[in-house]
Amino acid sequence: MKPQKSFNRRDFLKLSLAAGAAVVGGTTLYEFAPWLDYEQQVEQTWKPLEKDSTMSSQMRELVRYATLAANGHNTQPWKFSIKESTIEIHPDYTRRLPIVDPDDRELWISLGCALENLVIAARTSGYESEVAYPDENSEFIGVRLAKSTPVANTLFDAIPLRQNTRSEYDGQPIKNDELDQVMSLPLEPGVELSFVTSPSEMATTLEYVNQGNLSQYADNAFVDELIEWLRFNKKDVLAVMDGLYSVCSGNPEVPRWLGQMFVTGTKPQQQADIDAKKLRSSAGAVLVASEADDKSSWVRTGQVYERLALKMTSLNLQSAFLNQPIEVENLRGQFRSAMNLGSSLPQLLLRYGHAPALPRSLRRSVDEVLI
Repeated sequence: MKPQKSFNRRDFLKLSLAAGAAVVGGTTLYEFAPWLDYEQQVEQTWKPLEKDSTMSSQMRELVRYATLAANGHNTQPWKFSIKESTIEIHPDYTRRLPIVDPDDRELWISLGCALENLVIAARTSGYESEVAYPDENSEFIGVRLAKSTPVANTLFDAIPLRQNTRSEYDGQPIKNDELDQVMSLPLEPGVELSFVTSPSEMATTLEYVNQGNLSQYADNAFVDELIEWLRFNKKDVLAVMDGLYSVCSGNPEVPRWLGQMFVTGTKPQQQADIDAKKLRSSAGAVLVASEADDKSSWVRTGQVYERLALKMTSLNLQSAFLNQPIEVENLRGQFRSAMNLGSSLPQLLLRYGHAPALPRSLRRSVDEVLI
C-alpha cells in the first residue's frame, strides 16, 4: 500500500526561507484562499452515514462509506456498480501503481478494504451481505444485499475516524487487554495475523524496512511515481480529491515545485532513518499474511486489514503502513523466512501505537466512482 514518504519539517523550512518572499506569499495564498475550503470538503467526505428510506439512496451511502477505506497512495482504485439489490466493486486500472505494485496485488487489497467497509455499514443499516469473490472468470467483487435486522457494531463507528497515521508515536506499549482484543479479531479463510512484539522481531523488521527504503528510494521510477500522487497544497488536492496530501502526513504546505525539489533531493538513507525512527516509536507491528497469492486472497487480506485498522481505531490506537519489505520483490521471500511465516505469504506490514490524529484526507464523490 502506501510507501511512508515523510518530509523533514526543518529541511522544508530551510528550503522555504531560501526560496524567498514569493514562496511565502504563494503558500499563504494556498493556505487562506477562501475558494480552497479544505475543511469543508473533509466534513463532507467523512460525515456520518445518512440512513434513507429508499434502498437506492441507501446503497449510494454504502458506496460512500466503502470509499472511506484504506488504499494505496490514496489512488482510490475502484469503481462501483449498483444493480437492483447488488453492489459490484470493480478495479479501476487507470489508477494502478505499475512501479510499486506491478502485479496489482495492493490494488486488489484496497478493493478488499472497501468491501469490508461496505459489509460493516450494510449490516448496521439493516442488510445482510452475500459476497462473491473474484476468480479467473470474474474481475469484480459482488455484494448481494438482503433486508435484515440492523446490528450495532463498534467497527462501524470507527469508519469515519480511521486513518493511516504516518507520524511518530509516543513509544509506549499498549494495554494487555487492548492487545488481547486486537489479537482475537475474527479473520478470513486463508488469512492470518503475525504480531511483532519482541525486541528481536522488531529488530529484524526494522532491518528489512531499512533495506526496502534503500532499494525504493534509489529507484528514480519509484520516486517519480510517488511524486505523481503527492499533493503539496490545497490547490493540488482539491483539484483531484485524491493522492497523498502533505499536511495529512504532518508536513507543511508548499508550492508543488518546492515539494518536488525536496522529494527528489531526499537520499535513500535519509528516508530509511525517518522510517526507522517511526518504527522504534511504535508499540509493535503486525504482519498480515495469506496462504495464497491470488485476487480472492488479496481481497480477503484487505478485509482483514481494514477490520484490524478499525478495531485499533475503536481502541484509540493509531496505525500506519510500512510495506517496503513486501513491495521490493527480492526482499519479500527473505522477509517471509526471517519472520518465520512458513508457507504463508506476507501481504501487508503495519505499525501501531498511541499518537494524536493527523488532518484527514479526501475522497472523490460517489458520482465520480459509479459506473
